[in-house]
Amino acid sequence: MTGDRILNVLFLCTGNSARSIMAEAILDRAGAGRFKAYSAGSMPRGEVHPYAADFLRNQNYAVDNLRSKGWEEFSVPGAPVMDFVFTVCDGAAKETCPVWPGQPMTAHWGIPDPAAAEGSEAEKRFAFADAFRMLNTRIEIFVNLPLRRLDRLSLQERLDDIAGLTKTHESA
Repeated sequence: MTGDRILNVLFLCTGNSARSIMAEAILDRAGAGRFKAYSAGSMPRGEVHPYAADFLRNQNYAVDNLRSKGWEEFSVPGAPVMDFVFTVCDGAAKETCPVWPGQPMTAHWGIPDPAAAEGSEAEKRFAFADAFRMLNTRIEIFVNLPLRRLDRLSLQERLDDIAGLTKTHESA
């Protein structure tokens, strides 16, 4: 599927302030040289959530180039062509996940929205750490898939399975 070119990956959620932003940062590091990550939202909040930015900074991720933006930015002429699009909004929370048109490989990797967490500051910050951990696990599995050896159908099955595979590890 890949050849030697860098593959473009778009992470979509509703607000593009936390989950998709963290996923963009994680993949840009974990997939450096193989993948280029982007993020966007169907109803972007217009800013990176401060707790997401703090958490990423504390994990030594660069945050200066991360910004909240609408997915329309990636549907205009001249925009990067996406090879993969992953939605990370949480269906259990009744969020409306954006749908991406076109031919990229897609999968839904629902993650609870840490920006919606309630409780003390420590509990809210824990929600961001937990979302990061889930995303990191899924992205590590993704970047280690043998993309060149998988046909499109097999790859789609693997992408769909990643959310289910990690649920058992996440609840442990």
